Amino acid sequence: MKKVIPVVILVISVLSFTGCATILSGKTTKVNVTTSNNKPATLTIKNRTYQAPGIIDLDKVKEDLFIKASGECEGQAFSTKKIETTFWVNILSGGSFGSTTDYSTDAMWKYDDNIEIKCK
Repeated sequence: MKKVIPVVILVISVLSFTGCATILSGKTTKVNVTTSNNKPATLTIKNRTYQAPGIIDLDKVKEDLFIKASGECEGQAFSTKKIETTFWVNILSGGSFGSTTDYSTDAMWKYDDNIEIKCK
């Protein structure tokens, strides 16, 4: 009995501080952004600037993604947040402990893998 209690405490501690999406896909997501005219553009996303075309690394958040482009491609794009597949796996295998971690760290969200800015 004395050997079982530390093991149970360890298992509960590990389960309560981990989340499948947090571990497997992290707190950022990579998005390939292109422009319809294949010209460079400066992107503004959540008050941060990036260069397109290219792959950008974005923090996962509970909000939809709005991209404004300026430069040789003036335009905008929109991507709605989606739930990572690993979040659903976590609910089935780990229950509420891991899924609440994924939700609280925003690791459960992702955006489209490819986004094209339609130039004016």
